[in-house]
Order: sequence, then structure tokens, then C-alpha cells
Amino acid sequence: MRDPFMEALGIEVEALGPEAARLSLLVRPEHANLHGTAHGGLLYALADAAFALISNQGARAVALSTRIDYFRPVAVGARVRAEAEPVHRGRKVASYRVRLLAADRLVAQFVGTVFHLEEA
Repeated sequence: MRDPFMEALGIEVEALGPEAARLSLLVRPEHANLHGTAHGGLLYALADAAFALISNQGARAVALSTRIDYFRPVAVGARVRAEAEPVHRGRKVASYRVRLLAADRLVAQFVGTVFHLEEA
């Protein structure tokens, strides 16, 4: 499935399965905030993309809630990896955790909950 927004940001899917998703992107100069580091919205978008891909396998899902905590700044030129995994899967509601890493250091953590609309 093609996602033009992911393509525009340069997000690459490295691995995708029911138990894990791994995406990454290279932080480019146009991704910087006023401090010269990766914009929080960029990091959120990367985490949200991993969340969307892992949660929409087998059934269409829509987000009910998301949250992100930022721990460290990310420099321009760094590659950021998003690693998504399920936390809970119910019949209609599921939650996922996405860890964002740069140089194997945790830079942010995202948690999201979805509602499954129907079987695919």
C-alpha cells in the first residue's frame, strides 16, 4: 500500500509483520526545527507511520488516541529508526508501542490505541 506522506518525508519500511514493524528515515536539513535538530512533528510522523502499518494488518484500524514522549534531540544527518510492537490486542481495540532510536539510543517513545472497524 502506497503512502504519499511517508514518501514525501523519506520514510523507509525496513520490516513489517504482525508482531513488529521497523521503519527509518534520514533527518534532512528541511526537517530541522528552530534549534537545528529534528522537528518533533517529524519524529511523531515517523512513529505514527509505524503505528499505522502495524495496526492495519488483518483489519482496518483508526486511531483512538496517541501519545509521544521526547527524550533526546536528534541531529540533522542522523538516521532515526522506529520499532513498533503490539502491547495489547483485543477483539476491537488494540494498543501499540513505538520506540524511536538514533544511533541505538532511545530518543522518543510513542504509544497508540486503535479501534478495528472490520476484518480485511
